Amino acid sequence: MKIAFYTLGCKVNTYESESIWEIFKAEDFERVSHKEFADVYIINTCTVTNSAASKSRKAIRKLIKINPEAVVAVMGCYSQLASDEVFLIDGVDIVIGTNHREKLLPLVKKFLNERKRIKDVHDVSRYRIFDEIKVTSFTESTRAFLKIEDGCNNFCTYCIIPYARGPVRSRDKVSILAEANSLVKNGYHEIVLTGIHTGGYGQDLKDYSFYDLLNDLKNVEGLKRIRISSIEINELTDEIITLLANHKIFAKHLHIPLQSGSDEILRLMKRKYNKSQFSAHIEHIRKLIPNIAITTDVIVGFPNETAEMFEEMYQFIEEIAFSELHVFPYSKRSGTQAAKMEKQINGIVKAARVNRLLQLNEKLATNFIKKSKNQEVSVIFEKSDDNFTYGHSDTYIYIKVNKDEKLHNEIKNVVIESAKYKDTFGRVKT
Repeated sequence: MKIAFYTLGCKVNTYESESIWEIFKAEDFERVSHKEFADVYIINTCTVTNSAASKSRKAIRKLIKINPEAVVAVMGCYSQLASDEVFLIDGVDIVIGTNHREKLLPLVKKFLNERKRIKDVHDVSRYRIFDEIKVTSFTESTRAFLKIEDGCNNFCTYCIIPYARGPVRSRDKVSILAEANSLVKNGYHEIVLTGIHTGGYGQDLKDYSFYDLLNDLKNVEGLKRIRISSIEINELTDEIITLLANHKIFAKHLHIPLQSGSDEILRLMKRKYNKSQFSAHIEHIRKLIPNIAITTDVIVGFPNETAEMFEEMYQFIEEIAFSELHVFPYSKRSGTQAAKMEKQINGIVKAARVNRLLQLNEKLATNFIKKSKNQEVSVIFEKSDDNFTYGHSDTYIYIKVNKDEKLHNEIKNVVIESAKYKDTFGRVKT
């Protein structure tokens, strides 16, 4: 039978879709593109914003139209929080949420035998078990994602994800290390550690921490690079920073969400730091790891954000000199505290502020890349087009070289010759 996947949202969703594919692959299913005719469609949904939920609904209906007779199964954050809404869509046959994904194959078989629609969504608010799923290869990536935890305990006022995913559940270290070894044996050189709240790993464990996990992973034989997908500033302990500084296996790149550069907005968001703490910690990291790339997420136009607060944020971001920004206009998400706040910001105002930060991002990113001009950087190559082969450096600079498909999945030293944001050109050192 032919099966197709449509994955929305984050790296965790990508990992989970691949893990489900492994289960179906073992049963001799043939994977095809989601744009093609298939017997089974699996839609892995996102609900981080109202817009993401809308995109999930559109994706479901789009795939149903391709083959109305197909088995359509919906999973993920949106179906966890809106299972009744999803189940009402004509053509949806199976609805599960964000846990017990390993049951999807038996549920598909059950539906094929009985032709009775199935809704199997469970409360995750008190769920304390990490669902053991694994991935040995990735369909469209030369860098391997490795999920180490699920859930989040932070409850920031703008975020619905703790309600969709439940509390932090850390994966067993034996399972993580076994999967890391398996991925290396299957030819992956870089592993990206990921989770809903990656730095929260170990919060629910007695005698094992995120530091301990990093310390163990650095000893995986044959592994060349470890990257942390995202980590909160207050979870970067001195021992973790020292570990990253002392071992070349760790990418010289950290993605540390800022979200706002205004202390008042950070308070309204219920973030667990202020500007002064954030700045001091960044300074400490850079002292121990010179030339590290620090990327970040920023939310623009959060409720109550005045023009003065935005200017405060702009100046703070400029002072920190991030290597790249991911800029998001605040999007109201039903069910969160922020959605009920007064003084919601006009969309036109948000758009103007986003545009200013995108211009700042180009300046900051260009400045960071220029520091590496005429220097060697370590690049893992991922794909090619008609003229160039592309990859990411350990400092997360996206670099192109003259086309050579033999470079795919190889780590090479590259001399940067042209330092331009989104158009950085280099020469592979022979």
